[in-house]
Amino acid sequence: MQPAVKARMTENFTALQDINWMRLDWRRELRNNITTVDMLKTYLPLGGREEAELRLVTDIHPMNIPRYYLSLVDPDDPQDPIRRMCVPDAAELVVAGSMGETTADPYGDDKHNKGNGLLHKYSYTALVVTSEYCAMYCRHCFRKRMVGLSNELTVKNFHNAAAYIADHPEITNAILSGGDPFMLPTRVLEEMLAALADIPHLNHVRIGSRVPVSYPLRLFDDDLMALLRDFGERKTLFVPTHFNHAREITPVAREAVYRLRRCGITVNNQAVLLRGVNDTVEALMDLMNGLLRIGVNPYYLYQCMPVARVRHHFQVPLKEGVDIVDRARRYFDGYAKRFKYIIGHDIGKLEICGRIGDKIILKQLHARSGNEDDVSRLMVRTLTDTSGWLDDLPETNL
Repeated sequence: MQPAVKARMTENFTALQDINWMRLDWRRELRNNITTVDMLKTYLPLGGREEAELRLVTDIHPMNIPRYYLSLVDPDDPQDPIRRMCVPDAAELVVAGSMGETTADPYGDDKHNKGNGLLHKYSYTALVVTSEYCAMYCRHCFRKRMVGLSNELTVKNFHNAAAYIADHPEITNAILSGGDPFMLPTRVLEEMLAALADIPHLNHVRIGSRVPVSYPLRLFDDDLMALLRDFGERKTLFVPTHFNHAREITPVAREAVYRLRRCGITVNNQAVLLRGVNDTVEALMDLMNGLLRIGVNPYYLYQCMPVARVRHHFQVPLKEGVDIVDRARRYFDGYAKRFKYIIGHDIGKLEICGRIGDKIILKQLHARSGNEDDVSRLMVRTLTDTSGWLDDLPETNL
């Protein structure tokens, strides 16, 4: 690399550190997102082969990195955990390998689609896919096949989705998901929440968002905060978010979370165990303790799903994952221990309780509609060194 090019790259990256992210217009700043390999090259060094491979990857799965999140990357470390979550990698071209089969739809979204972007997987929960757009396209996303791409699963008419929820009294909670609902215009989100506010059998609403992590400047919009505060006075509101690494817990993210909490919102965290990101005892300790410091509840730690172009890049074998989680738990206080290590499978959510030798113990927490008798059942499966998913585990007995 020519010295002048490297100097310009360093200057561009260093300039990111001087930006006051809390004072930017969140809409305008989106125009500065890094969406092409040529844009990425102005901030991070790329080898010739790497550049060619990234162009192949981004032809399949788009790249979208906010400058804020890019500023968290260590530009001198090609294996930086923050970089792994936002910058495409040649490993995304791998669709088969030693970890086993992959799938485009590991959570069974398609079969539970009721139209209008509404997924009714559990009798008591309705999930509405409000948008295919996120502030950042995470490389480990389990909805990778649809995020950033036109698709048939997103909501077309939210009032029809709300009417479905109103007509099903067994539904006690609704989740606005995506994509990222907070990336919708505030007026659109206001219409969606208004349609849910007066449904009597809804106990609470959740807005699933990685905005507090990847694009916290959105939460410095006073109109959005006023909307969330007003809605929270009518119905309980939760925000499940998605911190995966302690370095994502920046002063800007901390203040964004405080703004949500000042609106009376409970913020829970749903992390994913990711190879090269948080697959060490120290990384999990730093993450869970860091979350508690800013008032975010550790809730779930997901096993990475066997998503096509994700599994062989990010999935940690279950035997290794169980041991990492168990060792980390030794050092947690009671509140940090509360998170559950989870497989989010097509049959429902399974808690990974632990292992005895080469046998893993699972407990089913949620089951799909019509299979409610499966809730709370214990399952015993045989582990191998490479098995990473329920379907890899033969049934056995203790």
